[in-house]
Amino acid sequence: MSADLPLLSVQAVGKSFGGVQALSGVSIDVARGAVYGLIGPNGAGKTTLFNVITGFTPPDGGQCLLDGHRITGEPVHRVVQLGIARTFQNIRLFHQMSALENVMVGMHARSSTGALGAILRTRRVRDEEHRLEARAHALLQQVGVSAFADEPAGSLPYGLQRRLEIARALAAGPKLIALDEPAAGMNASETASLRELIVSLRDGGTTVLLIEHDVRLVMGLCDRVAVLDHGQLIAEGVPAEVQRDPAVIEAYLGAPAPEAPAHATAEGR
Repeated sequence: MSADLPLLSVQAVGKSFGGVQALSGVSIDVARGAVYGLIGPNGAGKTTLFNVITGFTPPDGGQCLLDGHRITGEPVHRVVQLGIARTFQNIRLFHQMSALENVMVGMHARSSTGALGAILRTRRVRDEEHRLEARAHALLQQVGVSAFADEPAGSLPYGLQRRLEIARALAAGPKLIALDEPAAGMNASETASLRELIVSLRDGGTTVLLIEHDVRLVMGLCDRVAVLDHGQLIAEGVPAEVQRDPAVIEAYLGAPAPEAPAHATAEGR
């Protein structure tokens, strides 16, 4: 694929639920090797867009392309195989399983073991399991959770559970990882560590698509930012441009009320 081609291209995507238009003709391009931020007020359509991109929600119109290939309409597992993995706004770990086991679950999309091989426990199957386990340990090390590999996921502190979920998503070997509010509930120190982790992912060649309400984190981390409001794209560009955009300021802060002319009469008011 040409390096000039966006890794992810979202083209005129629309989605409604009943009479509510969650997305209306949204188009964005995410360059490979970038951290791309998606922000907006609550109910703006951010998670719906994530769900469309990752195959959880079919759009009413438009399409998504990964490396130039249409992924719209593909089932979730196929989207993962093609190169997109995600985390969720609400952590979705297997709480009774160990941290290591949670990461190994995320590797199923890259495993070649079939049902018969799993039953017969052939040498090839055993060798693959050893490779997957070594890879899982490496991912836990990468996200800073290696000391808790054998601990039940549900016993980990909240910030480490967030990191574990990222490791599980990385286990699928994605070209692009979509992070849905990864800093939610984190303190300042945890957020700073998360920022370093995301930078390391980008530097390692993984493209990052990020939904986040921590605007300071987004503006200091992302290469480009898109802003949604009521399902529409109201701004897109480098962080400095987006921060100055009047439509973005109004969506977040509210438009100031116009002052009445000095000569207006009481009746006119």
